[in-house]
Amino acid sequence: MATDASLDRGKWANLPWLAVSAVVVLLDQLTKIWALQTLRYAEPVPVIPSLNWTLVYNRGGAFSLFHSADGWQTVFFLAVACTISVVLLVWLWREPARGWLPRVPIVMIIGGAVGNVIDRLRYGHVIDFIDVYVSDWHWPAFNIADSAISVGVVLLLAYEVFFRGSAGQK
Repeated sequence: MATDASLDRGKWANLPWLAVSAVVVLLDQLTKIWALQTLRYAEPVPVIPSLNWTLVYNRGGAFSLFHSADGWQTVFFLAVACTISVVLLVWLWREPARGWLPRVPIVMIIGGAVGNVIDRLRYGHVIDFIDVYVSDWHWPAFNIADSAISVGVVLLLAYEVFFRGSAGQK
């Protein structure tokens, strides 16, 4: 039977995973500083076929959702990102420490959300610069934080579908 002290240690055991969030935030912010100092707004710089560096400012959400709205979206997306981050932090705190697989996606999402929150607070918009395209079709520009969020969500869904249920942890 677990004691209160061992349960508390289990909660604290999840906190080092936040180092992954910190790495995501650091990489995200460093690459955005590079983009701001190196790239000209909306001028593509070819990297390899189907990949450009193109500096753009995203006032909207994922995939530039609500980009053209009249300003309310900054506060809205700040609130959403902060709420999701807090919910995930509480989940990480309460979840018993059981392996890396469920934790890595959570801390990736937190790191990505924090990276974009920093941009919204600093600039009023998110700095995007990764431009992936095929022929004349371009995916909406994104950044390291967006990538961490997307990969984190996919890994979390995969964990929930393929591992959590089969391990009898539901």
